[in-house]
Amino acid sequence: MEGMEPKALPLTEAPFNVPLRVVEILGGHGARRRLLSMGFHRGDVIELDSQAILNGPLVVRNVETDTKIALGRGIAQRILVEVADERR
Repeated sequence: MEGMEPKALPLTEAPFNVPLRVVEILGGHGARRRLLSMGFHRGDVIELDSQAILNGPLVVRNVETDTKIALGRGIAQRILVEVADERR
């Protein structure tokens, strides 16, 4: 529908086991550089692994490279995502 854009949300609020597209990485230069070095780039398709522990780190899988990484919730809040239309 016209005028309806997908809503970006922090990675900490995203659903598990659903393809998500990285929309933006917030924060200062250091935080953005750290996330880029860990393989988080704008446009990447990722998924939250349902094995994440309540209030603990989030396990994130990059769908394109099939790599997994654990992120603390503070840094995960700086990654804005939207639900991806399709799996790659």
